[in-house]
Amino acid sequence: MTQQTAASDRPDESDGTESARSEHHGPPGPADPHDLGGALYDAIGLIARRLRHRRAPGELSLPERSALSRLAGAGPASAAELARAEQVTAQAMGTVVNGLETRGFVERRPDPRDGRRIIVSLTETGEDVLRRKREARGRQLAVVLTEQFSPAELQTLAAAAPLLERLGENL
Repeated sequence: MTQQTAASDRPDESDGTESARSEHHGPPGPADPHDLGGALYDAIGLIARRLRHRRAPGELSLPERSALSRLAGAGPASAAELARAEQVTAQAMGTVVNGLETRGFVERRPDPRDGRRIIVSLTETGEDVLRRKREARGRQLAVVLTEQFSPAELQTLAAAAPLLERLGENL
Protein backbone atom coordinates (compact mmCIF):
# COMPACT_ATOMS: atom_id res chain seq x y z
CA MET A 1 0.00 0.00 0.00
CA THR A 2 1.37 3.41 -0.88
CA GLN A 3 1.71 6.29 1.53
CA GLN A 4 -0.91 8.25 -0.42
CA THR A 5 -3.45 5.42 -0.20
CA ALA A 6 -2.87 5.00 3.52
CA ALA A 7 -3.50 8.70 4.16
CA SER A 8 -6.71 8.74 2.12
CA ASP A 9 -8.10 5.82 4.13
CA ARG A 10 -7.99 7.86 7.33
CA PRO A 11 -11.36 9.60 7.86
CA ASP A 12 -9.95 12.79 9.37
CA GLU A 13 -7.54 13.39 6.49
CA SER A 14 -9.73 12.56 3.51
CA ASP A 15 -11.46 14.84 1.06
CA GLY A 16 -14.89 14.07 2.55
CA THR A 17 -15.73 11.19 0.23
CA GLU A 18 -14.57 8.44 2.56
CA SER A 19 -16.74 5.39 2.63
CA ALA A 20 -16.72 1.98 4.18
CA ARG A 21 -17.76 0.75 0.72
CA SER A 22 -14.16 0.89 -0.54
CA GLU A 23 -12.96 -1.27 2.37
CA HIS A 24 -15.79 -3.81 2.21
CA HIS A 25 -15.02 -6.87 0.07
CA GLY A 26 -17.90 -9.27 0.49
CA PRO A 27 -20.67 -10.20 2.90
CA PRO A 28 -20.00 -9.21 6.48
CA GLY A 29 -19.14 -11.88 8.98
CA PRO A 30 -20.33 -11.94 12.57
CA ALA A 31 -19.76 -8.53 14.13
CA ASP A 32 -17.29 -8.40 17.00
CA PRO A 33 -18.77 -5.90 19.51
CA HIS A 34 -15.33 -4.43 20.27
CA ASP A 35 -14.45 -3.86 16.60
CA LEU A 36 -17.95 -2.58 15.87
CA GLY A 37 -17.83 -0.24 18.87
CA GLY A 38 -14.60 1.31 17.63
CA ALA A 39 -15.86 1.60 14.06
CA LEU A 40 -19.12 3.23 15.18
CA TYR A 41 -17.27 5.61 17.48
CA ASP A 42 -15.03 6.71 14.61
CA ALA A 43 -17.85 7.04 12.08
CA ILE A 44 -20.25 8.88 14.37
CA GLY A 45 -17.43 11.16 15.53
CA LEU A 46 -16.59 12.01 11.93
CA ILE A 47 -20.21 12.81 11.09
CA ALA A 48 -20.56 14.97 14.22
CA ARG A 49 -17.32 16.86 13.48
CA ARG A 50 -18.31 17.51 9.88
CA LEU A 51 -21.75 18.78 10.83
CA ARG A 52 -20.32 20.86 13.68
CA HIS A 53 -17.88 22.57 11.32
CA ARG A 54 -20.79 23.59 9.11
CA ARG A 55 -22.58 25.30 12.00
CA ALA A 56 -23.51 28.89 11.23
CA PRO A 57 -23.10 31.68 13.79
CA GLY A 58 -26.11 31.88 16.09
CA GLU A 59 -27.07 28.27 15.41
CA LEU A 60 -27.83 25.97 18.30
CA SER A 61 -24.88 24.36 20.02
CA LEU A 62 -24.91 20.60 20.48
CA PRO A 63 -25.90 20.83 24.18
CA GLU A 64 -28.67 23.30 23.33
CA ARG A 65 -30.01 21.12 20.55
CA SER A 66 -29.82 18.04 22.78
CA ALA A 67 -31.76 19.75 25.56
CA LEU A 68 -34.42 21.02 23.15
CA SER A 69 -34.70 17.59 21.51
CA ARG A 70 -35.09 15.90 24.88
CA LEU A 71 -37.81 18.36 25.92
CA ALA A 72 -39.56 17.87 22.58
CA GLY A 73 -39.44 14.08 22.90
CA ALA A 74 -39.91 13.46 26.61
CA GLY A 75 -41.79 16.59 27.63
CA PRO A 76 -41.12 19.11 30.39
CA ALA A 77 -38.41 18.29 32.93
CA SER A 78 -36.36 19.93 35.64
CA ALA A 79 -32.86 21.15 34.78
CA ALA A 80 -31.49 18.40 37.05
CA GLU A 81 -33.42 15.74 35.11
CA LEU A 82 -32.12 17.16 31.83
CA ALA A 83 -28.57 17.14 33.21
CA ARG A 84 -28.86 13.49 34.22
CA ALA A 85 -30.38 12.49 30.89
CA GLU A 86 -27.68 14.34 28.93
CA GLN A 87 -24.93 13.18 31.28
CA VAL A 88 -23.68 16.66 32.13
CA THR A 89 -23.38 18.54 35.39
CA ALA A 90 -26.35 20.43 36.77
CA GLN A 91 -24.28 23.62 36.49
CA ALA A 92 -23.59 23.00 32.79
CA MET A 93 -27.26 22.29 32.10
CA GLY A 94 -28.22 25.40 34.05
CA THR A 95 -26.05 27.45 31.70
CA VAL A 96 -27.65 25.79 28.67
CA VAL A 97 -31.18 26.34 30.01
CA ASN A 98 -30.40 29.99 30.84
CA GLY A 99 -29.24 30.58 27.27
CA LEU A 100 -32.26 28.85 25.81
CA GLU A 101 -34.59 30.81 28.07
CA THR A 102 -32.94 34.12 27.13
CA ARG A 103 -33.56 33.30 23.46
CA GLY A 104 -37.19 32.40 24.16
CA PHE A 105 -36.82 28.70 23.32
CA VAL A 106 -37.78 27.37 26.75
CA GLU A 107 -39.68 28.63 29.76
CA ARG A 108 -39.45 27.79 33.43
CA ARG A 109 -42.47 27.37 35.65
CA PRO A 110 -43.04 26.03 39.14
CA ASP A 111 -43.97 22.35 39.18
CA PRO A 112 -47.74 22.25 39.88
CA ARG A 113 -47.21 19.19 42.12
CA ASP A 114 -44.21 20.59 44.01
CA GLY A 115 -43.85 24.36 44.06
CA ARG A 116 -40.21 24.09 45.14
CA ARG A 117 -39.26 22.45 41.82
CA ILE A 118 -38.88 24.36 38.57
CA ILE A 119 -39.91 22.66 35.35
CA VAL A 120 -38.43 23.60 31.97
CA SER A 121 -40.62 23.28 28.91
CA LEU A 122 -40.26 23.99 25.24
CA THR A 123 -41.93 27.13 23.90
CA GLU A 124 -43.57 27.39 20.49
CA THR A 125 -40.51 29.35 19.34
CA GLY A 126 -38.28 26.55 20.63
CA GLU A 127 -40.33 23.96 18.76
CA ASP A 128 -40.06 26.01 15.57
CA VAL A 129 -36.30 26.51 15.80
CA LEU A 130 -35.74 22.83 16.59
CA ARG A 131 -37.88 21.79 13.62
CA ARG A 132 -36.05 24.18 11.26
CA LYS A 133 -32.63 22.99 12.46
CA ARG A 134 -33.60 19.34 12.05
CA GLU A 135 -34.90 20.03 8.56
CA ALA A 136 -31.70 21.89 7.59
CA ARG A 137 -29.45 19.09 8.90
CA GLY A 138 -31.71 16.54 7.27
CA ARG A 139 -31.36 18.35 3.93
CA GLN A 140 -27.56 18.40 4.30
CA LEU A 141 -27.49 14.67 4.94
CA ALA A 142 -30.07 13.95 2.21
CA VAL A 143 -27.88 15.59 -0.44
CA VAL A 144 -24.95 13.32 0.42
CA LEU A 145 -27.17 10.25 0.75
CA THR A 146 -28.73 10.93 -2.66
CA GLU A 147 -25.44 11.61 -4.41
CA GLN A 148 -23.15 9.06 -2.76
CA PHE A 149 -25.22 6.03 -1.69
CA SER A 150 -26.91 3.21 -3.60
CA PRO A 151 -30.53 2.18 -2.91
CA ALA A 152 -29.27 -0.92 -1.08
CA GLU A 153 -26.98 1.20 1.12
CA LEU A 154 -29.87 3.55 1.87
CA GLN A 155 -31.95 0.56 3.01
CA THR A 156 -29.12 -0.56 5.28
CA LEU A 157 -28.84 2.92 6.80
CA ALA A 158 -32.62 3.09 7.26
CA ALA A 159 -32.55 -0.21 9.14
CA ALA A 160 -29.60 0.95 11.28
CA ALA A 161 -31.01 4.37 12.27
CA PRO A 162 -33.30 3.11 15.08
CA LEU A 163 -30.53 0.87 16.35
CA LEU A 164 -28.11 3.79 16.51
CA GLU A 165 -30.69 5.84 18.40
CA ARG A 166 -31.16 2.99 20.88
CA LEU A 167 -27.39 2.71 21.26
CA GLY A 168 -27.17 6.43 22.05
CA GLU A 169 -30.01 6.24 24.57
CA ASN A 170 -28.32 3.40 26.42
CA LEU A 171 -24.84 4.95 26.76
